[in-house]
Amino acid sequence: MGGRVFRNGRIVTSSGILENGAVEVCDGRIVNVQCSEAAERSRSEIIDLEGDYLLPGFVDVQVNGGDGVLFNDEPSAATAIKIAKAHRAFGTTRLLPTLISDDLDKVEQAVLAIDAAVERGTPGIAGVHIEGPFLNVEKRGIHDARKLRRLSDEAVAILTSAKHAQVVVTLAPECAYLDQISQLVERGVKVCIGHTQATYDETLNALDSGASGFTHLFNAMPSMLSRSPGVVAAALESSAWCGVIIDGKHVHPAMLRLAHRAKTDKKLMLVTDAMPVVGADADHFYLGDQRIRFVGGACLSEDGTLAGAALSMIQALRNAMAMLDLGIEEASRMASHMPCSFLGIDSEVGAIAPGHVADLLRVSSEFEIRQVWMGGIEA
Repeated sequence: MGGRVFRNGRIVTSSGILENGAVEVCDGRIVNVQCSEAAERSRSEIIDLEGDYLLPGFVDVQVNGGDGVLFNDEPSAATAIKIAKAHRAFGTTRLLPTLISDDLDKVEQAVLAIDAAVERGTPGIAGVHIEGPFLNVEKRGIHDARKLRRLSDEAVAILTSAKHAQVVVTLAPECAYLDQISQLVERGVKVCIGHTQATYDETLNALDSGASGFTHLFNAMPSMLSRSPGVVAAALESSAWCGVIIDGKHVHPAMLRLAHRAKTDKKLMLVTDAMPVVGADADHFYLGDQRIRFVGGACLSEDGTLAGAALSMIQALRNAMAMLDLGIEEASRMASHMPCSFLGIDSEVGAIAPGHVADLLRVSSEFEIRQVWMGGIEA
């Protein structure tokens, strides 16, 4: 593709906002970030941002569904593509379709389908997230207790079978052996801790064995107590990445602010944990045989259990700014750079910098998505 210049915008970079800035793109990658006056001499196609923000595309590592479909119902490339397209309208340019606890044959189907999709270069698919079934039944949340099990050697083989796609697995440390966690990590799987009753020491042991993330911090894990600090304290002390659902339903803003202050490395990343209602005009959906209602901005089972979220990444960004009192630069890092860093792709995507893929968002001063580009091509 030819070159183009995005000019007259507020460019959100890792070093701050470049006012009246310009970004030059050629062959799908960013080649220059400069002031608009310097870009005037370019012969490339000019896109006038008219003072809007230009952000790197959002990357979401936990997406269960969108546009009326749930990845569990048919864990295929076609389902993943439909989910990705739904979330693209909200600024997500790459995501991990997420499988909620299911049988091992369904886990294998999901891993193989997304591995093939990534091999084909399917736009917007960065890998696959297997959330369970290796979870503690006491912290299962909406996950089906009948599906839960300990991590087995068979499951390790399935999780490590991908040759092209990044696999992320959420597990409870008490439902796996430490050498199994080490095997997963050594063979390229990103291990996150979640849906767990693990003690502080058990969590540290899992981190020492290679676990590098925490799934929806605070949710589906014990509360932090003075003599029983547990998973949350270990997460906040560690250098691991922590996903947070900032929708006003899952975690009180005060707890989010404390986490933000405690994580001095700022390794907090926005996730949506999105369900099929995102991008769809629906008031309910089914998770297995459970009817999930969308009411009051939350996804709830019949007994009132939170069942994922009705959250988009652009709303998560707005919520992070409002609830954590952040500027757009830091909220953008939580939505783009941090998940890319967790996935190990931050040298390629997740920032507006020379050499990076031109996954870009035009965002208004009211923080609404106006345009989306993937690899420099408008989506």
